[in-house]
Amino acid sequence: MKSENVLKNKLKVIIKADTSKMAEMSPLSEGGRSSNVECFQNFTAPEVFVQGLAGMVNQQDVEAIIRSQKYMLQRFEKTNEMLVNCNALSAARFQNAFHDFKKHTQMLAEMKKDMDNVFRRIRNIKAKLANQHPQAFEIASANQRKEKGKEDEDDEDDDVVAESSSVPSSACTSRQVTIEKSESVDIPTKKHLKF
Repeated sequence: MKSENVLKNKLKVIIKADTSKMAEMSPLSEGGRSSNVECFQNFTAPEVFVQGLAGMVNQQDVEAIIRSQKYMLQRFEKTNEMLVNCNALSAARFQNAFHDFKKHTQMLAEMKKDMDNVFRRIRNIKAKLANQHPQAFEIASANQRKEKGKEDEDDEDDDVVAESSSVPSSACTSRQVTIEKSESVDIPTKKHLKF
């Protein structure tokens, strides 16, 4: 309560000082008092203080600020609406992509199971053939190894030809020597790998 009374007293002093300055600056009325002083006596001290502050601000600047704020508000509303639409569209596309990804993942898992099953059956068939007809199985295995060796040589020759076109001839001969030495070693290729 005391602080409010002190504040009110200070405002009254400020208002009296402002009204006396205004009275000095404005022309006197018939009664010897300023017309501005008379109009301020109808208001309370806070109202007079607020009106005094409002009179200090340039009204055109305030209107320009309000216009720019309205313009920015419109821009922000449009941007917000666009972002909401973008977010909704992204969420819908994410759901579609998620369902597709889930289906593809399940399909790959099923394919892996099927491939494992196929390779297991092939191994079982090979084992049965090796037990029932060991000589025929050995001959067929030898023929298959020879064919794979020929395919590997053809693949290596193709690699050497492709590399020799971009490498000088001195480097090419050393590369061919290293390839010829490694031909005796059975290196598994992509065709021989099991998944």
